[in-house]
Parts: sequence; structure tokens; C-alpha cells
Amino acid sequence: MWQIYGQDHITRQLDSALNTGRVSHAYLLVGPPHVGKMALALGMAQAINCLASGPRATRRSPQPLADLPEPDPAPGLFADLGPQPEGTSPYLLEDKEVYSQPLTGTADDTGGSVPCGQCSQCQRVAQGVHPDIRIIGVGSVDDEGVNRRDIRIEQVREIESFLNLTPYEGACKVVVVDGAELMNTAAANALLKTLEEPPPESLMLLLTANEDALLPTIRSRCSALYLKPVPKTDLQERLTQDHAVDSETAELVARLSRGCFGQAINALRDYQALEQRQADLERLMQVCEGGLDVRFDYASEVATQFGRDRVAARELLYLWLRWWRDLLLVKEGGEEYLHNSDLATALRLQATELSTADVVAFIKRLNRTLEALDANANPRLTLESLVMGLPQV
Repeated sequence: MWQIYGQDHITRQLDSALNTGRVSHAYLLVGPPHVGKMALALGMAQAINCLASGPRATRRSPQPLADLPEPDPAPGLFADLGPQPEGTSPYLLEDKEVYSQPLTGTADDTGGSVPCGQCSQCQRVAQGVHPDIRIIGVGSVDDEGVNRRDIRIEQVREIESFLNLTPYEGACKVVVVDGAELMNTAAANALLKTLEEPPPESLMLLLTANEDALLPTIRSRCSALYLKPVPKTDLQERLTQDHAVDSETAELVARLSRGCFGQAINALRDYQALEQRQADLERLMQVCEGGLDVRFDYASEVATQFGRDRVAARELLYLWLRWWRDLLLVKEGGEEYLHNSDLATALRLQATELSTADVVAFIKRLNRTLEALDANANPRLTLESLVMGLPQV
């Protein structure tokens, strides 16, 4: 039984592929952070090695055998923008702990017998100690003490050597590349060779929040699985029923998580995260009302934070982006879609002092700032330019 919530369209396809022995040699798992990509990857590693199904052909088919559904059209301004790698564990984009425990009543039950979750293979994968499963990604600091921002060719070469070995105790070796869009050029080209000539008894799973950042040649050699956010009402109901959350908190968390089950569970487990969000938004409003000295001081703080922790600084800018998105919705009469619904009064008050053109212009400026930071522009100069263009409230 698959231990993942809200992705029935994918688990049905995988059940069919497993039952017929038509599993691709490589899959591309696409979706926003915390939507369940790592949970699905671990479930696939369990399923391909699960003892409940008995002997199974393990040679992966060299090419995708069927076209899977295309992703929904990007909702433009209101989409999650760009990759958002998080955490310093080897699981990076997903919080493995959220999904490693059984989800009573939440798994997609499509009638398949694998992964059973009970055999030694399934349990060892869930515990992260299976010798035939390897996960790579961007760590915070490498062995040389250098803060890395990409997946390097040395990491790809290591998994190539790993895949060429005979499985030690399972039926198939599985490699998970977490944050595949963060591979540098050399690493991507090295991985492409492995995808073109996959070793027998091997399965590669590439996780990404930004499919377009991958080489087209890599995308064409993988079967793509698109994970979709859970509708707000469904997620709210799940949180209320299974996690003893009151309806008001469940609605707020469902909105803030943007349909990503893992993000919602993290918010429920760590109330400090909600308190930090409140503090960050209060500071944002202070900066909007302050003069240039306040704004430049704030830009310096964020630039310093960016140098220490790029992920946290990017998250802060995405928080800004969602706030200004909500301002636009208030201006245009779409308050039922607000992310920050608990602060609707403050949003209405600020929206009265801004024109729609002001809001749209600053949203574009925020997007350009994020792109510039991704391109390694000088953080302080980039952020100072951002706050100089902040409309005065």
C-alpha cells in the first residue's frame, strides 16, 4: 500500500507498471517542495524490492513505454516560482520524517499488494538503511568544508559506480537524485550517459521542483510523473479528521501550505514556524511604511542572511511574493483565494493605499530579484535595488 496522500493518479499508473513488469529505467518526479516527491520515491524503492510480490523481472526497460499526462498549465503569477531546496539532510526538498510513519487511512489504496510496508525490504528502505538505495543532493557543507550550491560530477560518478554493482540484498538498485535541477553542467552530462545506457537491475528517480531547469535530453529519457497539490478543502478535512486540528487552524494551515501535505504537517508540528511567519510579515509592513534608512538596513540584514543561509533568505522573499500576490487579489476582488487569510484586514488596509499598477510592478521586481540572486548577483546591491522600488505606504 502506498504511503502517500492525494496522488492516486500516479499510484494507479505505478501499480499497473509493476503488475505488468513494464517499469521504466528512470522516472522524473515533478512537483513543488513538500508535495510528496521523496515519499513517492521511497515508495517506489520499496515496491521494486518488496518481497510480497515474489520474484519479479528486474531489468528496467531502456526507454519510457507510455506517455504520461502532461502537467496542468502553469497558473502564471500564482504558481510556486522556481526551485526551493530546503534543509540540510540528504533528503533536502522533502522532509522524509513526515512520510516515514504509517498514515492510517491516508494512503492511496488502489488494490495493489506492493509496497507491503511490512517485509524486511520495505522496512529497511523506510528506515534509510537499505544497502541498495542511494540518495544524493545538495548538502549544506561538503567534506572540504565548502558550502555547495549544486550537485557535482563527483557525486554522479559515485552513483554510476554504485549502479554498476550487483544488488546486495534487494532485487534492484535505486538512486534518488533530490533537486535534480541543481546539477551543474558537468554532472548533468555525466548523468545523461547513465540514462542512455542504464545498468541492469537499476532504477533512477530524479526529483525536481523546476522541470524546465533540466536538460531536454535528460527529460526525454525519463518517464515523468507530475505530483499535484491537494485541493484546500480536501487537505483541510484530512487535517481535521486525522490530526485533531480545529477547523480554523486547519483552514489556515491548508492555505499556507498551498496544498502540499508535507508542508502542512511541518507547520502543525512546529508552531514556531507560524510565529516566525507572523514576525516576518510584521517586519515587512514596517519596511513598507519606513523611510530609506529603514529599507536599506533591512536589505543589509537579508543580504547577510543570504550569505549564511540561501534557503532561508529565499523563503523570506517568497513570503514577500505571496503577500503582494494577496494584495493584488484584494485589489481585484479575489479574497477567497488569499494565502494569508488570517491577515485579511491588514491586507485590505494596505491595498487602499496602492494602485493595481503599483502592486503588479513590485511583483515583477520581486521576480527579477529572485532571478538575479539565482544568477549569483551581488545580494546586497540586488536587495537594495528591490527596496528602493518598494511603493511607499
